[in-house]
Amino acid sequence: MAIDRARALAMKLPTYDVQLERGRLRFFAKAIGETNPVYSDLDAARLAGHRDLPVPPTFFFSVSLEADDPFRYLTDVGIDLRHVLHGEQHFAYGAMAYAGDTLIVGEQIVDVTSKRGGAMELLTKETTFSREGEQVAVATTVIVVRNPEVTA
Repeated sequence: MAIDRARALAMKLPTYDVQLERGRLRFFAKAIGETNPVYSDLDAARLAGHRDLPVPPTFFFSVSLEADDPFRYLTDVGIDLRHVLHGEQHFAYGAMAYAGDTLIVGEQIVDVTSKRGGAMELLTKETTFSREGEQVAVATTVIVVRNPEVTA
């Protein structure tokens, strides 16, 4: 079934807060193979000029999975999750985030594009991360939706 573009773009997704804890930042750094000690050792981070452990690269993708139902926006626009692939992810950073910060996470569907005569659709979602009114980062996610009932 094709995504209703107007409905998807008008959808209001809830915001939520996320507390950044040292332990989870260390764990994420280790999981991605990050060996720079500024991401795991508080003394090394401070020596490098950081006030605490900084957020490792790509960490914000995992934060966006902490919503109460992180894929509900897809089912709310009629997408069958069996036909979904993660297509693309990129980040734009505005400020450093650190352990101890509380971030406000806001999400919005910003585009829906049909390809191959409707056999494939691309849904683009932007997730903003802010701290005390300052934008820290924006994560852009492109979800690929295959529509098996459409033949191109």
